[in-house]
Amino acid sequence: MSSFAPILSSAIDRHGEAAVQARIDGLPALVDPATVPDDRWLSGMALHVFSAGFVWRVIRSKWDGFEAAFEGFDPDAIAAWDTDDLDRLLRDERIVRNGQKIRATVQNAAMLREVAAEHGSFGAFVAAWPADDPVGLWQWLARNGSRLGGSTGPYMLRRLGVDTFLLSNDVLAALRHAGVAVGKGTSARDQRAAQQAFLAWRAETGRSLSALSSIAALSIDG
Repeated sequence: MSSFAPILSSAIDRHGEAAVQARIDGLPALVDPATVPDDRWLSGMALHVFSAGFVWRVIRSKWDGFEAAFEGFDPDAIAAWDTDDLDRLLRDERIVRNGQKIRATVQNAAMLREVAAEHGSFGAFVAAWPADDPVGLWQWLARNGSRLGGSTGPYMLRRLGVDTFLLSNDVLAALRHAGVAVGKGTSARDQRAAQQAFLAWRAETGRSLSALSSIAALSIDG
């Protein structure tokens, strides 16, 4: 596996140093996950669940309506919803009326409540997760959440300020170019190999995992 220096050089050669820095500066600020309220975790989960396979800008343009329709994403309230509430949401024109994703949000509310009952809050649970094992957290979300597998969980975590790399097609191509044995990035083995590389590059550069994967994505012609 190569050092990170040629990856950074490639990104700068392709886009210019200012553009690379602008991409890093535009990343969500890293925060202590314990400071994020549980309703914001549920909102973030719903945002990415509804965006998956859909036009992102449409979901974003409707998000104020989603917040109102889902009662501010209070996990206690939503976890208690019954079939009448689900039927009401299926008629609500403020949101994208996808029954499976509405039910997924209810299921994720119940999951959040269970975690909060044990750890004090969902954010406290995330904060206690080892910083050198974001892949383990991805896999936990895929197993225990609803529709949070694939890239949905990682993108949600990054948006809410958790330091994690992503495995977009460009990032995977950059990893392969650096000599990291990753395939499509979907298997546990691929993800662990990618994690090992990014942890090594973090130690080498002092940069966050989020910044490293953003630079890696810029290092590839796409």
